[in-house]
Amino acid sequence: MAELTRAAYQAVITDRGYGDITTQIAPASDFEYFYAEDHHQQYLYKLPNGYRCHA
Repeated sequence: MAELTRAAYQAVITDRGYGDITTQIAPASDFEYFYAEDHHQQYLYKLPNGYRCHA
C-alpha cells in the first residue's frame, strides 16, 4: 500500500515539477518501537485545550 501510494503521489509531484520522493519505506518489523513518556501519551485527551500553534 505504501509503495503504491508513493508511486501515485510521485507521478503528481513530478508532473508539477518537483523532485523525487526520498522517504524510506520498510516493514515495521525492521524497527524497534518505543512508547513515548507518559506525559506525552493521550496529550489532547488529558489537556483538551493544550495545543496551539506558536507561529
